[in-house]
Amino acid sequence: MIRRIGIVFLMALLMAACVPHGVDEACCVVAEADSLWQAGLQYGIDEGDSATLAQAYKTLEAIPLPFREGLGLGSPYAHACYHYGRLLRRADDPVAAMQVFISGTHSSTDDHHILGRIYSNMGDLCHMAKDFQQSYDMYELSANYFMQNGDTLLYYYGLNNMAFELAEQGKKDESLQILDDIESSTKESNIINIILETKSEAYFQNQQYDSAIFYSNQAIAHCTESTMPLLILAQSYSFLEKKDSATHYASMVVSRTSSLFDLNNALYILTQDDATKDINGVKQVSADRSDVQKLLEIRQGHLSKATQLLEQDLNYKISYWWYIGGSLLVVFIGIILWRYYTHKYRMQLRLQAHANHLTEKQADSIVSNINQHIKINDIEHTLHWKKYAEMKADADLYMGGIVSKLESIKLNETEIRFCILTMLDFPLKKIADTINYSPSGIKTLKKRISIKLNTTPQNLRNFLFSMAVSV
Repeated sequence: MIRRIGIVFLMALLMAACVPHGVDEACCVVAEADSLWQAGLQYGIDEGDSATLAQAYKTLEAIPLPFREGLGLGSPYAHACYHYGRLLRRADDPVAAMQVFISGTHSSTDDHHILGRIYSNMGDLCHMAKDFQQSYDMYELSANYFMQNGDTLLYYYGLNNMAFELAEQGKKDESLQILDDIESSTKESNIINIILETKSEAYFQNQQYDSAIFYSNQAIAHCTESTMPLLILAQSYSFLEKKDSATHYASMVVSRTSSLFDLNNALYILTQDDATKDINGVKQVSADRSDVQKLLEIRQGHLSKATQLLEQDLNYKISYWWYIGGSLLVVFIGIILWRYYTHKYRMQLRLQAHANHLTEKQADSIVSNINQHIKINDIEHTLHWKKYAEMKADADLYMGGIVSKLESIKLNETEIRFCILTMLDFPLKKIADTINYSPSGIKTLKKRISIKLNTTPQNLRNFLFSMAVSV
């Protein structure tokens, strides 16, 4: 007993020695920044001092990772990274902002909401740097964290961001597939607005200018404040040789946006298509565009460095030798508790083996029902595939009530049909053909369903059978 107390006391001393002064103050600053954030304000901009927030971030960063976890400071540190990273973005320092956001991803916090926000900001920076694939990957991580946290609205925003990055890469079909999934799941007006903008971008990048114009006008009709539909209208009309319309919308973009990228594109149209300007007017617009291009070149250089930081972090193989000291403390405590938990674990294994035996018998019964009543080559008749209500009744009867259980978790019809075909052991390509889904998007659908069910794509079929035999 004395030895155990000594180990715990030693651990406490080591933690205290590694904690810099001012941790309580730093946590108070982070809490205040959280409060302002919830009120729609930003610490260091609307209220509070930016230097104070920077110091709070540095104070928490100075605590070695194992001790930060032991003291329960992972989440405050992640929040500090988020607030300070946003502040650096506002200060137009994307390199420093990216580094701070990367630090937030290594905070070991289990706050999925703040991680979703951090990865979304990283996706924004990659998008601005025109690294659309990297941006897609960051937005996907962001969306997954939002889904794990139950933030369905933010999850749909994340999916739209992913669709937009696909549109930027000219992958129109994959982009529209994701947008269709969103539209089948929500009618929230703000989501519909941004979906219209993404559709207009997808058609514009595929040189389908009439469709791009249609969806841009739809977006404007929904009272969007974004200038992106205006720019797409200007560019589309320019490519269609409708110069009056092109210059009209380009002028609107110039008067409304502060985006260097949008200004550069709008000013280009005005230099090429505006027949109302004399030679001096054209020279002035060209000079304005030249100034914008110089600023844009500088910013793109910084953004490129920011994405390089992210690539280095993703490719970096972490060395844990410095972590050994803290880990040894955990090992000591583990040794002390090992005998107690060994016996308990063995008992749990015996009980689990018995439960698994019962579950396997129940699963075999479902497989037998499927083989007896459902012909996988003729599910249209044996499972009434085209009539959802009848299909649900058959699937519930022969597959352990699986449809009703999936509906209770708020899966939509497409996702439920995917799950049924997975239980019937259809390959992914055949599932895509059966539910009329894009072959390139079927893996994304499977991953999204797995996240909703809190399992993995590799274990989805086993999970569904376990779910079917559960009471």
